[in-house]
Amino acid sequence: MLEPAQPPKLTKASMNTPPRIGKGPQRYRKRSLQDESQAESAGAIPNGSSRESNGSDGKDHVLFVEERFGRNLDSNLGANAKCAIRRRIAGALVADLDLHETVKMFDVTGCERGVSGFSIDDVYLYPSGMSSIFNTHRTLMKSRGEMKSICFGFPYIDTLKILEKWGPGCLFYGHGSSADIDDLEEHCKSGEKFLALFCEFPGNPLLKSPDLHRLRLLANKYEFAIVIDETIGNFLNVHVLPFADVIVSSLTKVFSGDSNVMGGSSVLNPQGLFYRAIKRTMDEDYEDNYWLEDAIFMERNSRDFVTRIARINTNAEAICSVLRASSLVKEVYYPKYSPTRRFYDACRTPNGGYGGLLSMTFWSKSDAIIFFDALATAKGPSLGTNFTLR
Repeated sequence: MLEPAQPPKLTKASMNTPPRIGKGPQRYRKRSLQDESQAESAGAIPNGSSRESNGSDGKDHVLFVEERFGRNLDSNLGANAKCAIRRRIAGALVADLDLHETVKMFDVTGCERGVSGFSIDDVYLYPSGMSSIFNTHRTLMKSRGEMKSICFGFPYIDTLKILEKWGPGCLFYGHGSSADIDDLEEHCKSGEKFLALFCEFPGNPLLKSPDLHRLRLLANKYEFAIVIDETIGNFLNVHVLPFADVIVSSLTKVFSGDSNVMGGSSVLNPQGLFYRAIKRTMDEDYEDNYWLEDAIFMERNSRDFVTRIARINTNAEAICSVLRASSLVKEVYYPKYSPTRRFYDACRTPNGGYGGLLSMTFWSKSDAIIFFDALATAKGPSLGTNFTLR
């Protein structure tokens, strides 16, 4: 017969064991039985006191864990979670705080996206990244009338299909090169009108960055909007809002990182050429249908976004260095080593890196197959996870 497991006994040797170094903020670390026994022997915790309270407010430990890590949170917290996500995207919330702390500091922290007049009222949430792109396209057509769009650079395929199938179609520049801008300028000079230019910064999978400065000048002159997908670059690494009328992003990717929830966002530039028309349409049409429980998980996942991005930048650069040193690798595609690096650096934030996405080619197809099969990481058609994904 199996006997129930007995709790480990504390011995003199174990009592003298150095304390373990925990990870994460101090207030979220769980005290071990050894830690508490040592504290009791030192008189820091009275014998018999409850170990279920956490912090000075005496919050129940189980409730605290649930509210911190978001497995079964009350849906009433959904509105606060959405507010925290929007503030985090707006640049106003960079600390690793729980929802209670977030609400307390709501009125004392401003937005920091570097554009005059910007606020969290210019941040909108959607159920997915593609939803944000589709609805931005739809909003622009309603605001400005139906015209052809421009897909600049090699995009995520669904973006191209949205532009092709909804509305009058699009002009597709797959390379997103300076020569493509020259050709676009000729189209504009001929009198052709466009609704908007959609691009990624940087693109996937070649991690090329378009010349946003030149595109912005062209957009101002010939009156079309610019929509930038910053999912891969993310706003901690690149500052592209001044060049865009609308920024879209898939929060499903690196903003969340945990691969257990979806979300998307769009951000309006209050200094944009068509801001008033877009804002008026958003006020009339926008419906917040982002599921409350998704918002709760997304908010929880994104609390360490700032520190996580710093690690991702460092690790990706280190991997690139190893791959570039290999004689088997033909090319490594990464913004830092791209011929379009100057365009990326023109938008890079003071502490920004080059992101966590890279791709490569081998001289030999057989070497590529061996490498892929032997690589002991998760493999899947996505990006932006907080674990290595091939």
